[in-house]
Amino acid sequence: MPEQVEPDGTSILVGDPQARVTVHLYEDPRCPYCEEFETSGGGPVLTKWILRRKVKVEYTMASFLDGRLGGNGSKKAVNALRAAVEEGKFTEYHAVLYQNQPSEEVDGFADARLLQLASKVKGLRSPSFDTAVKSMKYRDFVDSSEKVFAAAGHYNGHAGPGTPTAEVNGYRIPVEYSGLLYKADLFDRYLARVIGAAT
Repeated sequence: MPEQVEPDGTSILVGDPQARVTVHLYEDPRCPYCEEFETSGGGPVLTKWILRRKVKVEYTMASFLDGRLGGNGSKKAVNALRAAVEEGKFTEYHAVLYQNQPSEEVDGFADARLLQLASKVKGLRSPSFDTAVKSMKYRDFVDSSEKVFAAAGHYNGHAGPGTPTAEVNGYRIPVEYSGLLYKADLFDRYLARVIGAAT
């Protein structure tokens, strides 16, 4: 799947840039609700529609849980995901990180673990990728993405809209309807309706 850093330098686009439906996702790599979304909820549905070139996804990768829980695992994971874009492997690595997500309270995304998980993605490991992970090469991207997330709203008294939050063609799915994100069949039908209206 095509993937690139958006011109704004704070989000990652996956899918055909010409797709008429855009899903903007706000996620934190340490967030267990994001893991649920990505592994058994709407995530696999999105992959299906991306492959059909009907949907493109913009990811804003937040790291607010580091500040709330301690550690720097979210920042390190976001940096590693940004490095994976350079290898054209963001999508696969993103999936692997959520499939192997440590407990939220455990600051488990250390350099060694991130590189170990990267070995599960064929063609991702390289001297340049490994160095980018260890050196936090994309620290500016990590910080900028977190600022965009924090500016995108407030949830439970905290900056940022909560994770995961989805916007479909600019419409943010309200918190009270966020259960839609975790029910693959409902999310599929919702996207199909949006796609039908957009074509």
